[in-house]
Amino acid sequence: MAKAMHTEGRPVWAEISLTAILHNLRVIRKHIGRQRKILAVVKSHAYGLGPVPVSKALAKAGTEWFGVTCANEGIELREAGIRKRILVLTGFWPGEEKRLLQNNLTPTVTRVDDLRHLERAAKSMRAKARARFHLKINTGMNRLGISPSEIDAFASALAASPRLLLEGTYTHFASAEDFTSEQTARQEELFRDCLDRLHALGVSPGIVHMANSGAICARPTTWADMVRPGAILYGYHQGFDPPEKKLEVMKQMPLEPCLSLRARIISLRDAPAGQAVGYGARFVTARPSRIAVINAGYADGIVRQRTNRGCVLLRGRRVPLVGTISMDLTMVDVTDVRDAALGDVVTIYGKDGNDSIEVSEVAREIGTVTSDLLCSLGRRVPKHYV
Repeated sequence: MAKAMHTEGRPVWAEISLTAILHNLRVIRKHIGRQRKILAVVKSHAYGLGPVPVSKALAKAGTEWFGVTCANEGIELREAGIRKRILVLTGFWPGEEKRLLQNNLTPTVTRVDDLRHLERAAKSMRAKARARFHLKINTGMNRLGISPSEIDAFASALAASPRLLLEGTYTHFASAEDFTSEQTARQEELFRDCLDRLHALGVSPGIVHMANSGAICARPTTWADMVRPGAILYGYHQGFDPPEKKLEVMKQMPLEPCLSLRARIISLRDAPAGQAVGYGARFVTARPSRIAVINAGYADGIVRQRTNRGCVLLRGRRVPLVGTISMDLTMVDVTDVRDAALGDVVTIYGKDGNDSIEVSEVAREIGTVTSDLLCSLGRRVPKHYV
């Protein structure tokens, strides 16, 4: 039976295993070789798991860089005492650049015009050292980054920015897990062409990085100087195509999932056959049933797409979710667990007895990605780091 933790307020909580995260860090280091740097992606509240405790553990273990979305996320880490390098991955909005430099955050340049804003901010600060930044090049994701045709214009703008230093150059893959497509190979080739052009123009690209989780696992030619693990750092492999590729990857990189999400039964109700359960009567009992209510809903991380889909664990057994997932409550059919009682712990993600339900398994069931479900973990859910 799953062990309950003390919680204040609502009886729902998450357990995040820092031990598992550090195990995964060691697996990644062994896989890519110790000569390469690791940038731990802790954006979006560290995938919903809590950026400060996770980043502190990773920094202590020697992680060289951290990746965040915006200045506020980076400043949160700085205020918590993180002194390692922090790269702001999604660029910056004009007006944000001074806060980045003041807090020793490394901005990403995604447009040639960004250099003008950075140069002005660096000039106003009158710092002795040049302000460091990374350049992102769009090679096929078509989201952020300068285009290959803008390399010459970028080099000219950089030459006119004496207070700036290009410290790193990177790109992002759109489909690193898809081995039935040539897209990643084309992106890598185009990126290397761009690096060659920078060199030809007398510009050193600095730290070269392109490998996200999928590429770290299975595309060694992309590892370059630094890699950027996200989901795999937290213990979750991507879905590969063809599927047998994932079996190969899992054997090479045995990860440990870090998240357990649990809640208690707060109500038990006997319902005769033919009774509707929950909003919209989307579940109707086909037999005399015992319906349990747990104190967690889609505001806590049980996404609404799981309505009448999948299971949770109770006393080491799988029991089905029934009825529409609501904001604060979820119903479970516990008819086949005769000794179910008020206060019992229900495991939404994690291990109970000899069975486990992992976030990646649920993601496959409902047709989404692991990161989506991790980021759905509600901020009001108490988090215990174990």
